[in-house]
Amino acid sequence: MTQPATSDRTRVSENRLADRLAVSAQCTEGLRMSTRAFFDWFADRRLAHAQTVRRIPFDRLGQWDFSPDSGDLRHRSGRFFSVQGLRVRSDFGAVPEWEQPIINQPEHGILGIAVREFDGVLHCLMQAKSEPGNVNGAQLSPTVQATHSNFTRVHGGSPVPYLDVFRRPEPGRVLADALQSEQGAWFLHKRNRNMVVEVGPGVEAGEDFCWLTLGQLGRLLSYPNLVNMDARTALACLPDWRPEASADAPEGVHTDREVRSWLTGRRAERRQTTERLPLRGLPGWHRSGDAITHESGRHFSIMAVTVGSRRREVPAWSQPLLRPHGDGLAALLVKRIGGVRHTLVCARSEPGFVDSVELGPTVQCIPASHAHLPPGDRPPYLDFVQSAGVGRILFDTVLSEEGGRFHHAQSRYVIIEVDDTDPVGESPDFRWLTDGQLAELLKYGGHLNIQARTLVAALRTV
Repeated sequence: MTQPATSDRTRVSENRLADRLAVSAQCTEGLRMSTRAFFDWFADRRLAHAQTVRRIPFDRLGQWDFSPDSGDLRHRSGRFFSVQGLRVRSDFGAVPEWEQPIINQPEHGILGIAVREFDGVLHCLMQAKSEPGNVNGAQLSPTVQATHSNFTRVHGGSPVPYLDVFRRPEPGRVLADALQSEQGAWFLHKRNRNMVVEVGPGVEAGEDFCWLTLGQLGRLLSYPNLVNMDARTALACLPDWRPEASADAPEGVHTDREVRSWLTGRRAERRQTTERLPLRGLPGWHRSGDAITHESGRHFSIMAVTVGSRRREVPAWSQPLLRPHGDGLAALLVKRIGGVRHTLVCARSEPGFVDSVELGPTVQCIPASHAHLPPGDRPPYLDFVQSAGVGRILFDTVLSEEGGRFHHAQSRYVIIEVDDTDPVGESPDFRWLTDGQLAELLKYGGHLNIQARTLVAALRTV
């Protein structure tokens, strides 16, 4: 018998996986735990995971010190992360040069979701997990959410459950695996390995874990501050199971080759440089006994907290956190072009990206940081998004950012439908991409930023 070509076998495998994911997405009540039972379970876990988080002055940070030479804030072990100074020069945006603190965490963590089939339906193993910066305690997290320092137990704490599922996956069981960036405005070159791995019947849900279908998770995404950032980005890295994103879907405005060439061109043409600076004496920033703040009062500040927890790897610790001065906004504009849904993405530069440019939402900013600027200097389409009528909005939820490094950081994530009558279109930094093109880019790291990945996860539910 003649064996199919490798590309044919790959396509058959991808189509079969898409079919299995589609079945899970259509199952909105689950076979292991109903959604109503989930909320009862989660309320119980939230009580069990209650943390005590108190703001403290820097001199009570315990294992953290300001370097006597640079003034950088760092852990005595030399691990975890540090807060350093950075000078940025960029031709993206209204401000050509600025200085800022930035979090430097030069290690790759794992954000992994284990999936298992029950009665023919894939379920995701999700975790109730508290982070000191969360606005509401525990949130729904991936199976594993751990930095390299965590899973190598630099802190001397307990081991990370299910870690071997992702560090030593069985052959043929990896459904998604990509090294993805995080907030490039606040992290310097930080990337995490986003994984989805299928497991067998030997993997059971522990006390702080539950099995949920993609359909259940899609519905839970609409609840404020429930599904955490790390779960959202891992879910977005799954192949898109919907027919409109398949290889047989109609072509979009641009071919895949044109999209790649445009992104490569933006990276080659963008002029952005960064220069490390000492945190001490960073221009425009002032350090008091309990905060590092900008002289304008805008942007963000660095603060310190002490944390007590009964359910984490260690029961107590202290650490710095970045506190944004205002909630964020991340918006996608979507439009039917030739009957095919397209999303308007922006080729963004952020100082912490490994590459100079990644694709972000149509609008991404902290509106309060731009309120003082004239309309022409505000981000494109910001005013349009903020004035959009309710009837156009397909998705609109406030969701938390990374609670392990940021204090009460949350953003309004919104998807807005537009038509030919709206003043929305392409320019050098903006392109219309299809759902299938977004899914293709997500197979590989460094193309879509963290805010765009959250919105892709939401887009698959509307």
